[in-house]
Amino acid sequence: AFLQAEDALRGRHPRLIEWTGGRRPPGDEIAPVDLRIDHVYLVSCKYLSRNIANPSPARLFDGLLTAAGDWDSTDWYELTAPDELRELYAACRSAAGIDDLPDELAAATTEERRRLRQGLPPRTFPVAARAAYQRLCARVSAASAARWADNVRRTDSAERMLWRLLRIGNAAYYLLGADKHGALRLRVASPWDWRQAYRLVSLDIEPAVSGQPRVDWSATYLERASSDRNVVRGHVEVRWSHGRFVHPPEAKVYLDTPTDELPGYFALSERSHQPGLWDVTP
Repeated sequence: AFLQAEDALRGRHPRLIEWTGGRRPPGDEIAPVDLRIDHVYLVSCKYLSRNIANPSPARLFDGLLTAAGDWDSTDWYELTAPDELRELYAACRSAAGIDDLPDELAAATTEERRRLRQGLPPRTFPVAARAAYQRLCARVSAASAARWADNVRRTDSAERMLWRLLRIGNAAYYLLGADKHGALRLRVASPWDWRQAYRLVSLDIEPAVSGQPRVDWSATYLERASSDRNVVRGHVEVRWSHGRFVHPPEAKVYLDTPTDELPGYFALSERSHQPGLWDVTP
């Protein structure tokens, strides 16, 4: 499909294909590029995943997904809901019957944290700790949403935040692969392309009620060609890395709108409808 598409190689076989994935890009680039073809065509490979990023909560909610910055490295639960975390830890320690753990979670070693996780029921909390966990979820969700929305508003960066959530990179690239809806054969716009086709109306960020700390986001945008308004949606789950209590939580960013319906994601075409610059008729 990429070889034949008028938006891509147009039947011209490439001379060089480089694997660029599996490493952190050296610049301020958020596009998930895996392949580079003939030094020019950038390709992202995606298969059956709605998760687009796993940054630290501080990098998302405070740093707004910038590639580099100076944000707080404190455990996000400790930072946003210290009382609720303390209550949950005490309830779980008691339910697990492990008496030699420190009184404060922050003082526990990685091995002690693993012991606590192993002493809890799999994939759920003890009955005596469930109310405390729900209070933790509500507090972290509300604090994270408020902090994120305030930082976006303070820096006047709603449009750039949306581009980062949509993985709109510094340059146009291609997304090839598959999701649950079928094959993905898409060209992803650059910020310049995006502004030619759309105008952001609003970016809304709200805490959600869920089985874990969660923040929902939605963006209303205008299609310039038709003046139609549409909405793209996603959410962020803030949860422990490598199991409950073991490592500080991470922010798992998801897109809820199907990939081929995202603003700035254009299907590859096999025929070009653009006028040519030169007459190439023999």
